Amino acid sequence: MPSYKAPVRDTLFLLNDVFRISRYANLPGFSDLTPETLQAMLEEAAKFAENVITPLNRVGDVEGCQRHPDASVTTPKGFREAYQQQVAGGWVGMAAPEQYGGQGLPETLSAIVGEFFASASLAFYMYGGLTQGGIAALLAHASDEIKAAYVPDLIAGKATGTMNLTEAHAGSDVGLSYARARKETDGSYRVTGSKVFISAGEHDLAENIIHFVLARIEGAPHGSKGLSLFVVPKFLPAANGGPGKRNGVSCGSIEHKMGIHGNCTCVLNYDDATGWLIGGENGGMQAMFVLMNHSRLFVGGQGVGLAEVAYQNAAAYAQARLQGHSLSGRKFPEKPADPIIVHGDVRLMLMSIRAFTEAARALIVSTTLRNDVAMRKNDPAALRDAENHLALLTPVIKAFFSDQGFLSTLNAQMVYGGHGYIAENGMEQFVRDSRISQIYEGTNGIQALDLVGRKLGLEGGRVVRTYFAEIESFLKEHAEDPGLAPYVTRTREALGHLQEATEWLAKNGAKNPDLVGCGARDYLQLFGLVALAHMWCQIAEAVQRKLGQGTADPYLKAKLVTGQFFVERMLPETQFRLACVKAGGAGAMDMPAELF
Repeated sequence: MPSYKAPVRDTLFLLNDVFRISRYANLPGFSDLTPETLQAMLEEAAKFAENVITPLNRVGDVEGCQRHPDASVTTPKGFREAYQQQVAGGWVGMAAPEQYGGQGLPETLSAIVGEFFASASLAFYMYGGLTQGGIAALLAHASDEIKAAYVPDLIAGKATGTMNLTEAHAGSDVGLSYARARKETDGSYRVTGSKVFISAGEHDLAENIIHFVLARIEGAPHGSKGLSLFVVPKFLPAANGGPGKRNGVSCGSIEHKMGIHGNCTCVLNYDDATGWLIGGENGGMQAMFVLMNHSRLFVGGQGVGLAEVAYQNAAAYAQARLQGHSLSGRKFPEKPADPIIVHGDVRLMLMSIRAFTEAARALIVSTTLRNDVAMRKNDPAALRDAENHLALLTPVIKAFFSDQGFLSTLNAQMVYGGHGYIAENGMEQFVRDSRISQIYEGTNGIQALDLVGRKLGLEGGRVVRTYFAEIESFLKEHAEDPGLAPYVTRTREALGHLQEATEWLAKNGAKNPDLVGCGARDYLQLFGLVALAHMWCQIAEAVQRKLGQGTADPYLKAKLVTGQFFVERMLPETQFRLACVKAGGAGAMDMPAELF
């Protein structure tokens, strides 16, 4: 059975030494986050992830969820008890506003804890993790009455949230949705239709489930511009504020799927279900994007979390598994064979995972921290810049991290060889579970189109230019630092590739949009590599600073080795990605459709 140890030290190093969170102690939500408090908080989250959630991962995969004749669903053994512990620990609403019962902590901490829990069991964590996006959507767009009715219960864990966009015939093109809504005289709506692929759509963990449903009000325009967003509870509110009678929503079936078996991904049928409008009529997409973008960052963290747990187990296996001898001579002559950690190919696979996870974790912390700080400074201009920065990086974090997370689980499985293909060792589950992160919350191809087609054009291109200038500023500042020379030199070269690709797409994409369609995924991969290189530069700078203070810590030296591996072995891929972007759609778009 796989094991898991939450990367508390690595996360604290990022918070305290790389991004120096203590600088923000004067801001609301940050004032009590001393190094000691941060450590205690993350250690508690680690204990819960390691001791309570991790043992459920295999159980959930084997047992799955059970639907009963009355359309109710039972989750795997131990899930209900673990969820109650998660609620009691305050982990669901830790970043929610205090006025609704939350702790008012930075979203950064919620993202960090989310990675821990996703590593331990993605299927379990999705029940509470999806709720946070629903809270964000309500706070941004719901009326005060709706907020008061549902936000406290979501924060307290009495209810969980779901996102209902997809229909059998309408996936990424949600404008094709058939679900409809009819307005009642009391201001409520009656929602009818069927939604598929709904994560955590039905379960026995919480008292209620709050569904966020896209539907078209009678007479609304066709397409996405005619969609509205509704909050539709599983149980209608009673007079005392608790759950009352059952609403007209039910689980039609549980999807039989590749992974995350412990999560109830299901078909939900709405039959004149009572719901309430969030935001204005026909403004559903704007409100839903709050939930979606929150969830996309959540998915990026899943990629990091599954890569981390897969790496930990593969590294331990490589230290123990005896096979063959080192090409440079036996390293353990007292043993019948050397452990496979001596082999170059095994080390390359392990280092590629480690170099990704450590920098990816840094980018999540950096991005969410910037947004947290801007929100609390009460500076509209700073908040706009932070939100634009977050918007630019959201498709990169979602798609690049889930791509690399899946590749990382494959590499970790390969370290095990044939034993990685056997279910009892757990590696094949990591592969199956991680695959969904590339698909849901907008497939990674859609994320790439969003980056190139929308995000590069934010404020006339000012946002992406500002991001490039930020990286250039760091490189210029440390150009003469001998300890950072390999990082600065190679990152500057990679940034040049990204800038060239950006200019090429801007020049040629308008002439032939298919060039954008064919080059978008390569562009996103190129962007992700540069973003991680920027993180490795900052990590290396923090390490050099601490080493310069006389700290002789193998942990810090390992950081430099890992970062150098990234810039020397992984970052050169940017040249290949640039070539692919500039290759355009030759071949792919020239093939007649009937010949595929």
